[in-house]
Amino acid sequence: MEDLKKFISIMSKEAGYVIAILAFVAALFIIAIISERVLEKDDMMKIAKTKKITLIGIFAAVAGALMYFEFPMPFAPSFYGIDLSEVPVMISGFMLGPVAGVATEFVKIIVKLAIKPTSTAFIGEFANFIVGCTFVIPASIIYKVKKNKKMATIGLATGTVTMIVVGCFVNAFILLPAFARFYGGMPMSALIAMGTEVNANITNMFTFIILAVAPLNLIKGLLITIVVTLVYKKISKLIKTII
Repeated sequence: MEDLKKFISIMSKEAGYVIAILAFVAALFIIAIISERVLEKDDMMKIAKTKKITLIGIFAAVAGALMYFEFPMPFAPSFYGIDLSEVPVMISGFMLGPVAGVATEFVKIIVKLAIKPTSTAFIGEFANFIVGCTFVIPASIIYKVKKNKKMATIGLATGTVTMIVVGCFVNAFILLPAFARFYGGMPMSALIAMGTEVNANITNMFTFIILAVAPLNLIKGLLITIVVTLVYKKISKLIKTII
């Protein structure tokens, strides 16, 4: 409860930016809902609701567990890392639709919190959910237009670009200021100095975002794209035979 109160207090300090990014994600979600109605003819979209919920739960459980295994990047401060939790989320979005992808993203965070409680008053989890949604929604919508490898690649590329742009915005205007407040009012210069330690070219917020945050999300997008491309067809075929 104290963590939740602290989260609300910290987020209220950046209310304008938080509302802006939530409005953007909400707009993407509305587009996702509309796209699903257009694509209802898809067999996987018509599976029984209970089976769909079960699959979302399975994908989310795997994703939440994968969040526990985070790998640091040498060009970014130690509080940044990359995990493969978006792989099952993306597979869920591709198979079940963008709305299911968002649901998987949300339940993933719940699973993660059950395994490992928040250490950032939910700030890190909030950012992970927002950035994850901006990756899975565009990618799964584009893939649903025509389900082939080309559209999957275009979707994943679009999702990666969207994730990079939104990730930069979230970090610059919400996440980093929120972290500074979380750690007892730490000055932003101290966070930037942590970036300078790993890359001398990081000297201000702009270079921090360009040289640490953007490359991190680019590598994450490329990694998720490669893994999903390699395993999606095999997993989807296996699940179709089961259900």
